[in-house]
Formats: sequence, C-alpha cells, structure tokens
Amino acid sequence: MRTDRQARRARWAVAAMFLANGFVMGAWAPQIPLLLPRHGVTESVLGLLILVLGLGAVSAMIFAGRLISAHGGRRVLAWFSLALVPVLPMVVFSPNLWLLALSMAVFGAMAGCMDVAMNAQAVEVERRLHKAIMSSSHGFWSLGGFIGGSAGSYLIAVRGAEAQALATAGVVAVLVLGAMPFLLPDSPRARLAGAVARAPAQRTRLFPRDLHVWLLGFLALFSMVPEGAVLDWAAIYLQKELGADAFVSGLGFAFFAGAMAAMRFLGDTVRNRCGAVRTLRLSGMIGAAGLMGGALAPFDGVAIASFALAGLGVANMVPVLFSAAGNHPRLPAASAISIVTMVGYSGILVAPSSIGFLAEHLGFRPTYAGLSVLLVVVAFLAARAADADAARILPEARAA
Repeated sequence: MRTDRQARRARWAVAAMFLANGFVMGAWAPQIPLLLPRHGVTESVLGLLILVLGLGAVSAMIFAGRLISAHGGRRVLAWFSLALVPVLPMVVFSPNLWLLALSMAVFGAMAGCMDVAMNAQAVEVERRLHKAIMSSSHGFWSLGGFIGGSAGSYLIAVRGAEAQALATAGVVAVLVLGAMPFLLPDSPRARLAGAVARAPAQRTRLFPRDLHVWLLGFLALFSMVPEGAVLDWAAIYLQKELGADAFVSGLGFAFFAGAMAAMRFLGDTVRNRCGAVRTLRLSGMIGAAGLMGGALAPFDGVAIASFALAGLGVANMVPVLFSAAGNHPRLPAASAISIVTMVGYSGILVAPSSIGFLAEHLGFRPTYAGLSVLLVVVAFLAARAADADAARILPEARAA
C-alpha cells in the first residue's frame, strides 16, 4: 500500500516536471522576436541561433541515457530540472551575441536532458502503477506550453521581457522543487542496468547496435515531422492556397494543438483499454486521414477541421513510442529513451527547411499528402511498440 501511494504521488510529481518543461518552452516563444532589435540581428541569424538551441538539445539527449544509467534517473532529473530554472534569464540578459549563442546552447542542453529524464521517470511510474501515464504526462507538457506562452506574452506586454524571464524562473523553481521529493527511486531493474553501465567490460554503447531501438526512433521521427509541418506551415498554406485571412490561417495550428492536448489527457485511458499496438495503429491512421484531408481540402474550414483530426491522431503516437523504448528488453530504459528522443527530435530540426523546400517546388497539397504516408508507415509498424505494454506485466511491478 505504501508503494502504491508513493507511485501515485510520483505520478503527479512527473506531471509537474512535464508542466515545468513545457512552461519554459511556452514562455520562450514570445521572447524570440524580441531578440531581433535587442541584438540587432537579422531573421537569418535568429534562425541560426534557434538551430543552436535545437542542436544543444539533441546533442545532450545522446548522453542523457548514460548519465541516468550511471547516477540514477531520480537524481539526474533533479539535477537538470534545477538547471533549467535559470536558462531563460540567461538568454534574455545575455549582453552580446556570443554569450547569447552559448546561453541558447545551454538552454537546449538542459531542456533536452530533462526531457529524457522525465520520460524515463514516467516509464518507472507506469511500471509501479501497472498502467499508462505517458500520454497525459505529455498533455501536461502541452498545457504548460499554453500557459507559459499566453501568460508570458501578457507579462512581456505589461512588465517587459526581463520581468517575464525572472517570473518564469520563479514558477519553474516552485514546480520542480515541489515535485522533487516525490519522484520515484530507481527500480531494482534500473539499478542493475546502472551497475552494468558502470562496468568497464559491459559499458552501454553511446550508439547501441540494436536495430529495434533505432526503428522506434525513426517511427518517433515520422510521428513528429507532421506536427512540425502543421506548426510551421499550416498558416502559410491556408493563406496562399486556400485564401484564408490572417485570423483564420492561425486557427489551423490552434485547432491541431488543442485537439492534440485534449487527446493526450484521454490517451492513457484509450491505451489502457486498447493496448499500445492498437492505439498506435489507430492513431497513425487517424492522423494520416487528417493530413490527407488537409491536403485535399476545397476550402479553409475543411482544412482546419482536418488538421484538428490530425492532432487527435498524432497526440498519442510519441508517448506510446517512448513507453516502448523505456521497456526495451535489451537496453537500459534511459539509454533506449535517449536514442528514441534524440532521433525523434532531430526531425524537428530538419523538418521546417525540408518541408519548405518541398512546398516551394511541389506545393503544399502534395507535401501534406506525402507526410500522411509517414503516419501510415507508423501504423503498419505499430507492432514494434508492443513493449509499451510491458509496464503492466513486469515481475517487479507485480511484486511492488
């Protein structure tokens, strides 16, 4: 009973960590355009700076799994959640371009390592509770992004960028310090994996030779690229090809994000009833239908509704794949999650420019139709995510 109560508390501690991470990213978004006049840079330079942030995140994700194996998931999550507290003020108060670039790389690295660690902790909670919590955890990330972006924009308008950055740091500090005491210690399986990782003769490879974990990573990438396609290009598509005005064109991603957040809070119930494989298969087909509907839409209203349908489908795909990685039968959970996270998020780096190139030469309709095929591929390979359900049958989970 004590273990069950501990796991239930940890479930909300994990939610707070996801909320904090999403809150920082949401608060960061309205700060981006302010960098242009503050440092006198062009949009191209700003694009490179944002790329530095992304590269910092993806590069750090590679090493996060080894850190967790060596020091324990609870400790690493505590470290990097605390390290995330000052990053936005570091960026906002950077006095010159070089320190700004360094601060953005640190920002990305801290957020990326925390991302891997909090997903690993979510897998640990799933094992203890014998049920899925990953989708709703990602729902709290989306909720944090919404609150951070909306409240952050208001605070910048009334108090300025510096006050918003400091307030963000304060909110994140309260969230992570409140959550840290309730995080779960590593399970015997994770501690054994850590011991193996520390043994020189059996050290876990930084890039393991395991086809299954890399396949999960590419399935995560296929699931994330369509999200970036709607985020970065839906408004332009609605304006240029469907004649929508500025307000209506912004609704494409808004409805997509809203549907995705709502479904993530329902996703654990769906997955607990249907199983991970069936959930991933249905999600992929629904997401593909939504993107194809957007590609074939005769007018803007149909496209917006289609993007909302795509959001319903995409919502649970990455959480299922992360759970599958965390229950990989041959690798420590943190190592597998770091690989899948790194490969998946690398798609966010390459997607905007790649999709822009395709849209310029082929048009948006063929591009969105082609992206729907990626989700169909994930649906057909959904059986590869069967390990996501292992949290409900692990021997140590039953013993707990």
